[in-house]
Amino acid sequence: MSESSSSAHPPLTFRRVAAALVQWFDSDHTPDGPEKMRQEPDKVDWMRCIPFIILHGGCLGVIWVGFSPFAAWCAVALYVVRMFAVTGIYHRYFSHKTYSTSRFGQFLLALWGATTVQRGALWWAYHHRHHHQHSDDPEDAHSPHVHGFWWSHIGWITSRRNFPTDYSKVKDLAKFPELVWLNRFDTVIPILFAIGTYVVGSLLAAYAPQLGTNGPQLLVWAFFISTTALFHGTSCINSMAHLMGKRRFNTTDDSRNSFILAIICLGEGWHNNHHRYQSSTRNGFYWWEIDITYYGLKAISWTGLIWGLKPVPQSIMEEAARADHHATIAAAERAAHSHPEYSSLKKVVPAAAAIAVATATAAQANLPKKAEGPAIHKDVSSLNHPDAKTPPSA
Repeated sequence: MSESSSSAHPPLTFRRVAAALVQWFDSDHTPDGPEKMRQEPDKVDWMRCIPFIILHGGCLGVIWVGFSPFAAWCAVALYVVRMFAVTGIYHRYFSHKTYSTSRFGQFLLALWGATTVQRGALWWAYHHRHHHQHSDDPEDAHSPHVHGFWWSHIGWITSRRNFPTDYSKVKDLAKFPELVWLNRFDTVIPILFAIGTYVVGSLLAAYAPQLGTNGPQLLVWAFFISTTALFHGTSCINSMAHLMGKRRFNTTDDSRNSFILAIICLGEGWHNNHHRYQSSTRNGFYWWEIDITYYGLKAISWTGLIWGLKPVPQSIMEEAARADHHATIAAAERAAHSHPEYSSLKKVVPAAAAIAVATATAAQANLPKKAEGPAIHKDVSSLNHPDAKTPPSA
């Protein structure tokens, strides 16, 4: 191997392996400093892959523990409950502050979010804010247009440069020591959560044997299978929400709205809406855009734990209406060009309209004319309020 090749791909030294092992329990452990790690080139670090291998490998435990309806439904329930923690807590609260809560409520939300096994709230918020700042640009850590599908789906999180938390980008959160502690020791809650599933399964085997479950089975289904599905469901927003779906708003990135992703991720599939206006608590701007996360947050607000849910401004809704109107016209024009047989209607419809108008005019020729009122004019230029991420053409 040449010297240049060796320097480009240095072997894993004992010091580096030891540091990676410590980082599994103390994510702020960076012997060379976090800034130096962030300057490293993008590549898969195999030590960072080991936790994912363990997580996915744990799903194979189903071969030995078997199946029970109770365990399977626990996996589904914990997927939904913890997906809500990702979307409603890590995303809409810690990343965008779309609603308010108390300091104690914030701590409870962070604990809930930590069970998702998606690192700490501050790390999650830092990377998501960075994504919005550089969406689909070369600096975007997980853009499928820049780095490819699989890198945006899972590869980026295995890179050493994306491991440290830049606390300077989340100063509003880093001032709370309890949040910093949960972020630093981000494996504590997941380990306790996994142990909890095993203990609950063992207790059910002893006191409710009719459920047909036990400790190992519930550990595999409620933790490993549910968490693996949760990870890939969340990652679909990074990898697929910029590839599949429709674009209502002409944002500077390629974010898209997808009903399928909205179901999988409890409302996060309305990604183009979100990239147009990030500060709203709801991503589904219309009632028919299903947003389960927003419904849940609305229900929690009735308890008083959270409050101040931010609405979509009227100017954004008016912009959406104009965009949908133009999209409808464009679709009709495309249909006319792609179906020449419809062109005959262009001759039939005007002729029929002319006959109808002539008949109505003749029938009312002798009736007195109704006085015409003043014309109504409206300056729509005042409705256009583009933000920093929307080009003037929108």
